[in-house]
Amino acid sequence: MTRTLVILLVLIAGCKENIKEADLDHLNGYWEIAVVRFPDGGEKTYSVNTSVDFIEMKNTKGFRKKVQPNLTGTYRTSNDAEQFAIVKKGGSFLIQYSNGPNQWEEQLLEISENRFSVKNQEDITYIYHRFQPPKPIR
Repeated sequence: MTRTLVILLVLIAGCKENIKEADLDHLNGYWEIAVVRFPDGGEKTYSVNTSVDFIEMKNTKGFRKKVQPNLTGTYRTSNDAEQFAIVKKGGSFLIQYSNGPNQWEEQLLEISENRFSVKNQEDITYIYHRFQPPKPIR
């Protein structure tokens, strides 16, 4: 019985659809962090975020910046942005960031219209949900 369960789990995992280049367009927009998973198995859940990430990408190049939503339906931001390029390597998509002398990359693990996750070089996984702004107060 246990052997059958292991085989079934391997088949299910093997059937998981890989990320397609067309899926990358889902990255455009506003995202909030939901969960951070650490290599030791611990995780931190974020129920409230004072800032969200805005991502704009075209033809696998783009930028990402932190913005702070406010109650009027607008966003406060600075001019700081992290430039990135997405490259395919070994069947995976990597987001390669460049911000002045700082360079790093994250592996894109999953992406859909309302969720994406990445793993960085320290084996920390970040799970994001599409940001739904509150109704503006007028």
